[in-house]
Amino acid sequence: MSPSHEPWLVALSLLMAFQGSYVGLNFARGIEGAGGTRRRQRITMASLSLALAIWTMHFVGMLAARLPVAVDFLVLPTLVSFLVCVLVVGFAVFFVGSGRPSRGRLVLASLFMGAGIVSMHYLGMSALHTGLHMVHQPTMVAASAVIGIAASGAALWFGFGARAPGSLMLAAAILAAAISAMHYTAMAGTEVHVHAAVRAATQPALSHGLLAVVVSVVAFLVSGLFLLTLVPDRGDATPGEVVDFPPLAQAEAVQPPPAAPSANVRLPIEKDGISRTLDVARLVAVQAQGHYTQLFDGEHSWFCPLTISEVEAQLDPAVFARIHRSHIVRLLAIASLHKAGDAATVVLATKVAYRVPVARSRKGWLKDRLRTRSVAA
Repeated sequence: MSPSHEPWLVALSLLMAFQGSYVGLNFARGIEGAGGTRRRQRITMASLSLALAIWTMHFVGMLAARLPVAVDFLVLPTLVSFLVCVLVVGFAVFFVGSGRPSRGRLVLASLFMGAGIVSMHYLGMSALHTGLHMVHQPTMVAASAVIGIAASGAALWFGFGARAPGSLMLAAAILAAAISAMHYTAMAGTEVHVHAAVRAATQPALSHGLLAVVVSVVAFLVSGLFLLTLVPDRGDATPGEVVDFPPLAQAEAVQPPPAAPSANVRLPIEKDGISRTLDVARLVAVQAQGHYTQLFDGEHSWFCPLTISEVEAQLDPAVFARIHRSHIVRLLAIASLHKAGDAATVVLATKVAYRVPVARSRKGWLKDRLRTRSVAA
């Protein structure tokens, strides 16, 4: 017979798949625009978050199954299933997040993502320790694998190929559906047989419902801590050497020279589903966000569907400088340069506090450029 499921635990497993997918894809989207240690951190966090989503959904989904006898989970196979999932999903995240999402890149990443979901499920099934014997129907195994790969491909497309502001939420929902559909399709094709010699099993120390809640709360806390690392810290000063430059009025900080080649250029922006344009004269900073950018005008941040290279091509290099792989700033808007060891950041003279990291290779150039400005002032 195929096992039935507890409805509220099924709903909880879907929720766990969604929240982990959202956090993981959020990290993965910023891989291309990050560099050095930050890039490695994003790859690691994305892999762990997505693997946690898959593993937690599977674990809660298994607890949702109404089996004829009580079951225990062997620790080693459970841990191995999680580690294999991290490695396989990590490769998919690295591959799709390291360049433009071409068709071949998305297909290969989808294969690895789907393989991670499928391997997590069947390795996890082997962790069941009980008097049950499970038989998997080959057609349903194939169907579950196809669902996992195809839905993973759709999620990766919306997560990396699409540039709409709401695409991340949609991608997370699709990936959660992929994980869940793969699991429950596979379970529908699983026949459970109880060994005749098995006696009536005693109840476990924790009920399945309570254990599912405990696992879910821990996963929520871990994902929440991961998500907090994405919040930029713009208010705290960086300890170390601080080089201050002449303060500029707000009007000076946001107005380019009259003869600037980028004058009259307007960049496409979107907010709340409404498309508009932003005059480059108001632009203060640009930050890469995967395959799109975030434009800052001194008070507000705007979604822009262009890549940072496409934005840079429309800016006057005498007015704007790319001081980091993923950041462009208006030079006149820089108020101070903070150095602490090898790290450096600049603080902008804007109404809303804004800090920008400086690449190690650009620190000397930027310091000389700003000192020249100080002398001229």
